[in-house]
Amino acid sequence: MIFPAIDLMDGGCVRLLKGDFAQRTNYSIDPVMTAQNFEAVGAKWLHVVDLDGAKNRMAAQSDLIIEIAKTGGMKVQTGGGLRNAQQIKHLLDNGIERVVIGSLAVKNPSLVRQWMQEFGPEKIVLAIDIVLDLDGTPRPATHGWTQTSEMSLWQVIDNFKQAGLKTILVTDIAKDGGLQGSNIALYLDIMRRYPDLDLITSGGVGCLEDVVNLKALNPAGIIIGKALYENKITLSGAIAC
Repeated sequence: MIFPAIDLMDGGCVRLLKGDFAQRTNYSIDPVMTAQNFEAVGAKWLHVVDLDGAKNRMAAQSDLIIEIAKTGGMKVQTGGGLRNAQQIKHLLDNGIERVVIGSLAVKNPSLVRQWMQEFGPEKIVLAIDIVLDLDGTPRPATHGWTQTSEMSLWQVIDNFKQAGLKTILVTDIAKDGGLQGSNIALYLDIMRRYPDLDLITSGGVGCLEDVVNLKALNPAGIIIGKALYENKITLSGAIAC
């Protein structure tokens, strides 16, 4: 399943390079119309990130995201700045299919497990952004990717298994926004260790060959962002290949 991505700042579509707000590209396209165009060519899911919320740790684009979700028949998952159950409930009650929780899964896992129990584990996607340390161990990055956890990705996932974790979204920061291909070896390792989890891949897609290589793994989802906005590939081509 291909998940086209919309990253929002100041009500518009943007992309960041490796999560760096100083390396931001603005696109003069309307987010709602962009979502409608994605649906028109066959997208079933949409991945939306509130970058204002992620930067300021306070959801800022919820109304726009809900508007996007209500414009068509796509399922929408969204994250960025979600810090309390009221925010999550507001989104889920207004057409959002599931919410994406990132650094809090590392910094406050007990709270996230509480949300999984309250809303159902199927409504919570854990988004783990990782860096590979010197021995190749994937470790979550937090605080805007400026700090690396002492925990491994495997420890973080294991902490949520008993809570009924269903879906994980993993981004190799070194690949994000680079359009140079995804970390296939990492995703193979995740799927080998956790065959019962739905894995969504993110970061690195720059051409159709990258999509083909990811589809060969048969993940639950493949997020594509910058390659679509930079016209490196078309969404219809990615869906069809």
